[in-house]
Amino acid sequence: MEPRFLTPLTAEEQRAYGLSNPAPMAMADRVRFSEIDILQHVNNKAYLDWFEALRVNYYNSHFRHHFNGEEPRHVVRNADIHYLREMVLGETYITTARVLSFRRTSYVLEQQIWSGDLRASMVGVMVFRTADGSAGYPIPESLTQQFVDVDGATQAG
Repeated sequence: MEPRFLTPLTAEEQRAYGLSNPAPMAMADRVRFSEIDILQHVNNKAYLDWFEALRVNYYNSHFRHHFNGEEPRHVVRNADIHYLREMVLGETYITTARVLSFRRTSYVLEQQIWSGDLRASMVGVMVFRTADGSAGYPIPESLTQQFVDVDGATQAG
């Protein structure tokens, strides 16, 4: 059975596709021809695109409503990516996202790509900045509470 593509997957759907620890956000898709390199494997850039696409969807569906007035900038400060196993044309995969920890203006996001087993992972520091980018923007309490309740995140330092 194929997963629902480009639609958030429930915890039950994630478990059905072999993810033992369902994430707050997960979506399935399939490797396209345009994502293949000369060696007939997925190009490393494609993984970054997949992570970004899910991160934007996660932000829009789970974070955005916590901000009133002018929204802050939401930027990637750094990202540590591990490519674990190659992927090929037509392969179905699931990309996941969860917040691991947070501080006053930033949080650590873990993302993974699964296709039977873990294929790639990314841990990144995401930072909220004021709309003009001049200063850090404190994460609203309602959002940090969501990080704890939904993602299982912890407050750091």
